Amino acid sequence: MIAKRATFEGRVQGVGFRYTVKQLATGFDVIGNVKNLPEGTVELNLMGEEDEVAEFLNEIVEESTLSHYIKTMQLVEIPLLENVKGFIISA
Repeated sequence: MIAKRATFEGRVQGVGFRYTVKQLATGFDVIGNVKNLPEGTVELNLMGEEDEVAEFLNEIVEESTLSHYIKTMQLVEIPLLENVKGFIISA
């Protein structure tokens, strides 16, 4: 089990980015949250088995309708998420 934080830059707010990420998450064995940040980026906190996390991130960046909105993705490992169930959009 691993946890990652991905920060997406580009035209990622106001285009349904968070809702699409949440919908995509239903196809993977991952939990976490996604939220808009004040500087115009989107933050994704994600936990699951390493291969599921990698495949989910690849789906977002390479395969989904979101891919053309993403300019860059910063990815860092974070401590395992606690008290998280499912996948939500955070305020």
